[in-house]
Amino acid sequence: MTTIRSGTAEARIREAFDAAGVEGFFFAREIDGARTIGVAADEPVCLASVFKIPIALAYAREAAAGRLGRTERHAVDPRYRDGGIGTSGCTDPIEMSLRDLVHMMMTLSDNAATDVVLARVGLDTVNAMLAELGRNKTHLTGGCLDLIGSLCAELGAATEAEALAKLAALAAQGPEKILELSVCVPERTTRGTARDTAELLAGIWRDEAGPAEACAEVRTVMSQQIWPHRLASGFDDSYRLAGKTGTLPGWRNEVGVIEDPDGGRWAVAVFTRCDRPDLRNPRADRVIGQVAALAVDRLRSPTL
Repeated sequence: MTTIRSGTAEARIREAFDAAGVEGFFFAREIDGARTIGVAADEPVCLASVFKIPIALAYAREAAAGRLGRTERHAVDPRYRDGGIGTSGCTDPIEMSLRDLVHMMMTLSDNAATDVVLARVGLDTVNAMLAELGRNKTHLTGGCLDLIGSLCAELGAATEAEALAKLAALAAQGPEKILELSVCVPERTTRGTARDTAELLAGIWRDEAGPAEACAEVRTVMSQQIWPHRLASGFDDSYRLAGKTGTLPGWRNEVGVIEDPDGGRWAVAVFTRCDRPDLRNPRADRVIGQVAALAVDRLRSPTL
């Protein structure tokens, strides 16, 4: 594997993170080659909803092996619903196939659907799969309900809405307070690294992370994600993108695979951290696409 150590490319990426007011953790690699580029690529990061990728992969592998059925019907327990998007915000009883729950989990980042899928697949199954694939720096500690419950308990909030209000009050006490919350400290929550995540994606795109059938299923559902404001912001419509976002207080992430019209393919993982708990941070969102575009331009350069 050839790591690009271009002072210019890495410097531009670091400058982009600095200009956006974030700390950046980044890794990109060719899928059909060996060249890579990274910044703080092996530092631990909070995955946030990026952790839904290994859940989807574990589901697809189990389905391909016949250990679960894609059309199994599952109710979405009201205790999983956090008032968010997809089934998370629904009021009435819901029942879906496992395959459709995975679709909601990956395209909308539906937290309730995620927890139903994870309960069926099993947390131990997901972590064992990651170890088998050599992704030893990636580890899940629980589902979305666990993450939100931990945040609410630490803030003394009864609901996610109340937690958001308390986050603003906490930030007023000192910006560093946000990043001291357990869900914001990689060593205390679901975690990974930029390198581990991009390498997992490369394995999925090369049919090396499981049966070809399973890898294809994950690629398809990742290509249907609806969010255009992070990775996609760096590329025009001639590119094909498949990705997964992740957001926690102070963390804004997206990882994915970018394919150009000439057939080039790159796995990119961008994680950002700042001391602002804002739900909206356009500069942090945009820099994810900006950094991805810088990396792709560098990796497809004919010279190092």
